[in-house]
Amino acid sequence: MTAQLKFPAGLYGVTPEWDDVSRLEDAVRAAARGGMRALQLRHKTADAALRLKLASRISEVCKELNIVFLINDDWRLAKEIGADGVHLGRDDDAPELVRNAIGPDMLIGVSCYADPVRAQSFIACDVSYIAFGAMFASKTKQQAPVAPLSVLQAGREICLAQSAPRPAVVAIGGIDTSNAQQIFTAGADSIAVVAGLFLAENIEQTARILSNSFSIH
Repeated sequence: MTAQLKFPAGLYGVTPEWDDVSRLEDAVRAAARGGMRALQLRHKTADAALRLKLASRISEVCKELNIVFLINDDWRLAKEIGADGVHLGRDDDAPELVRNAIGPDMLIGVSCYADPVRAQSFIACDVSYIAFGAMFASKTKQQAPVAPLSVLQAGREICLAQSAPRPAVVAIGGIDTSNAQQIFTAGADSIAVVAGLFLAENIEQTARILSNSFSIH
C-alpha cells in the first residue's frame, strides 16, 4: 500500500446473525488465528438486549486479540461499549452527524455500493473506509446489485488523494477464497467477508487463505 491507512488492510470479518454468544466467540477466535484484522458485529434482527450482550462480549474478545471492532448501524451502542467504530449504511444516520456525536477518535465506515460520487462526498466527514459492493452475488444480501470491479480503483484514487492516514477501500459481497485475490488486484485494501468466512467448514484455515490472498497482492 502506498499510504498509511486509518483502517487495517487485509481480512475484515462480518458476523452472521447468530444469537449464540459462545458460538460466535469461538468463530471470531478461529478467524483471528487465521489472520483476521478487523470485525464488524452485524445482527439486524436482534433485540436491544441481545445486541448489547453480543457486542459487550465480542468487544472484550477483540480487545484481547488486538482485532479492530466495529458495530453495524448502531453508533450509540458502539460508543457505549467502547468499540473502535461503527459502520453506516444508506438508511443510517449521516456520517457527519455521527462524527460530531462520537468525536474524532472512533472509526467510521460507510457503504458506497457502486457509487464513487457517494464515497467522495463522505471524505470530508473523516471516514475511515469506504465500502463498495456487492462485488459478487451475495448469500447474505441476495437482492444486492453487483458492483463492477472498476469501482474499487475509482475509490482507491479518491482515497489516495487524501493526506495520510487515508481512508481504506473495502470490498464486500460474495467474496470467498476463490475470488479474494481478484478483489485485491482490482484495488481493495480490505475484504469484508460474511458467509465466505464464518460459514466455512474450517474458519481458521479459510481466514488464512483469505489473508494470504492479501499478502500476495
